[in-house]
Amino acid sequence: MDWEDLRSLLAIAREGTLSAAARRLGVQQSTMGRRLAALEVAAGVRLFERTPRGLHLTADGAAARNEVQRMEDAALAAERAVSGRDVRLEGLVRLTTVSDFLPSVLMPALADIAKRYPGILVELIADDRTFSLAAREADIAVRLARPRGQSLRGRRIGELSFGLYASLEYLAAHDAPTLSGHQGEGHRIILSRDETGVYAEIDALAAMAPKAAVALRTDGRANQFAAAQAGLGIAVLAHHVVVGSGLIQLEAPPFPTREIWLVRHKDTRHVPRISAVAEVLVAKMHSAARFLAGRDHASCS
Repeated sequence: MDWEDLRSLLAIAREGTLSAAARRLGVQQSTMGRRLAALEVAAGVRLFERTPRGLHLTADGAAARNEVQRMEDAALAAERAVSGRDVRLEGLVRLTTVSDFLPSVLMPALADIAKRYPGILVELIADDRTFSLAAREADIAVRLARPRGQSLRGRRIGELSFGLYASLEYLAAHDAPTLSGHQGEGHRIILSRDETGVYAEIDALAAMAPKAAVALRTDGRANQFAAAQAGLGIAVLAHHVVVGSGLIQLEAPPFPTREIWLVRHKDTRHVPRISAVAEVLVAKMHSAARFLAGRDHASCS
């Protein structure tokens, strides 16, 4: 059986659809469909059940997936072992972080890396999905939570602070620029779609203003920021996001902060090019500490 077909089985099992699996492997959806068909013909069994909600592994498919997973783990372990001995300050370093995270910090850091290490190419993966360091989908991750997994090594490199913000247009149309004392009555607030405690600062806003009308629910931080700018309502935003935006901070009790973690895999954390990129990122985050906490509105370039 062709290894690319077997990799496709894993991708489909993980993503649930041909289109998502194709994006994961960087191929066309039609290619993914042909690989699956070829694999099922070669195996002589049906590996996936086709349902309106996507592709689900059959019993035979699940057994095949487990064996292919072992093959992939072994191949990745060999790749990490080889990479761990790479002493060159050149080559590709994949950096992943959430989609709209800290361009005012990350971009100056990338510019610094390009000047100091011209042989290193950083590929920035700005996506809200969690990419696997063990599977070499990324070499470094900057995340807003402590890493989990015995093979991961994390370093706390900063902290994000939040405040309540609204536009001048919104405040001109409403009463006092505070939610305290009347539980948000007469105000409109912007919340997330996820109500499972993922965004503690947004949960705090909902608890602070139970009588406020919900103007919008969206998990996209960029959308929450744009909604506040448009005068749609009051949003909880990281202080650094609002610099130069014209948004006004409202009086409010302190919100929960978010830790910033730099994460690497234990097998590749000492690769020189990965270490070089990581150290520049750490230095930039440390220099931006006051900026991220909302105590310094100057950029950290």
